[in-house]
Amino acid sequence: GAALTEFTSVMVTNFSHFHPVGVVLVAMLGIGVAEATGFIHTGLRALLNVTSDRFLTPMVIAVGIVSHTAADAGYVLVIPLGGVIFYAAGRHPVAGIAAAFAGVSGGFSASFVPSSIDPLLQGLSQAGARILDPAIELNPLNNYFFTTASSLLIIGVGWLVTSKIIEPRLATTKIDGDADDLLEMRDLQTRERKGLRWALVSMLAGILILVITALPESSPWRDAGGQIASFQAPMMRSIVSLIFFLFLVPGIVYGVAAGTVTSSKDVIVGMTKSMNSMAYYLVIMFFIAQFVYAFGQSNLGVLLALQGASLLKALAMPAAMTIVGIVLLTAVVNIFVGSASGKWGLLAPIFVPMLMSLGISPDLTQAAYRVGDSSTNIITPLMPYFPLVVVYCQRYVKNTGIGTLTALMLPYSLSFLVLWTIFLLLYYLVGLPLGIQASYTYP
Repeated sequence: GAALTEFTSVMVTNFSHFHPVGVVLVAMLGIGVAEATGFIHTGLRALLNVTSDRFLTPMVIAVGIVSHTAADAGYVLVIPLGGVIFYAAGRHPVAGIAAAFAGVSGGFSASFVPSSIDPLLQGLSQAGARILDPAIELNPLNNYFFTTASSLLIIGVGWLVTSKIIEPRLATTKIDGDADDLLEMRDLQTRERKGLRWALVSMLAGILILVITALPESSPWRDAGGQIASFQAPMMRSIVSLIFFLFLVPGIVYGVAAGTVTSSKDVIVGMTKSMNSMAYYLVIMFFIAQFVYAFGQSNLGVLLALQGASLLKALAMPAAMTIVGIVLLTAVVNIFVGSASGKWGLLAPIFVPMLMSLGISPDLTQAAYRVGDSSTNIITPLMPYFPLVVVYCQRYVKNTGIGTLTALMLPYSLSFLVLWTIFLLLYYLVGLPLGIQASYTYP
């Protein structure tokens, strides 16, 4: 009885305080204006004029991987653009969305550029390691070389899966989206070129102002310690707001210069249209927010993680097999507990000291965790941005549902899980450096 009344008393706050909802809606307001005025479509048509069709897939996946440095930008920006780019190039847009989703979320632990997740996981790994060795210190970039090399693997595997499995599967799937959402591929008109030129100038000016104001050590964009990429830094906490302005302002500038915006009403219409497309997303997110709360209160995720860790310890397998076990256990737990830091907060105090006692370093344990954590991101509907990707697909194929997207992403997930695990084992056996000040063995 008490649990039921507690649940009903927090239903509204579960939804209103569910972080991904605000992130998506704020970003989509700015992006909606840029779409409605024609800025995004014109820019992509210009981009396609200088990009070979053959390299569109790896380009989309690579951009998805790089987008990790900008927090949630990949989900609200790169994934929908993947569909637009593919459609404009005469390829199935849902394949472009799938490829971008694979890069952004399936390749979450692959990155050319260090991101905020690196120090976050390192901090949890170090806390777990200090249970056994209070003096141990880990470098925040202890997996950097491995994640950089992994980027090339994810791009290659994602490219292969998209061209050999996903696009042939979608060949008979009819595109039935609204005409307004479908980009026509034609030469740029004079007014469009003028609008694009001024919009890009305004975008570059905004980025330049941001860079100049962020450079000083005393910049208000930095945290108290002078860091600009930490979770506490105003720069990182403002990413979604910056995306909003980065598309709102150039979108308006494009519209004024190209003649697609004649009054403030046109801007409001663009925002309203983008919110209309979010209706399905909001309905799904209401129920996911309630489920995430109930699942957290039940402690089932904690129980699953602890039981799996106990099983691994009881099996007492060789080092290489233990690494595979960690990858697989993490991949399974990830289906039910989406947060990378939340899972590692549960698992690090168990895995890290347990493997240290077997002679395996915290750096290697963390790398194994990251492989498992990334591989199943793209097939779990409990991942907060999963319903948003469904909405992106519905722009082109209206009957797309959660099951449809899960089935579509399964080849990526299985390929990443198997090949990335093999890659980690080979990396380990060859003895290539995992990252800065990292080791494979302990002590």
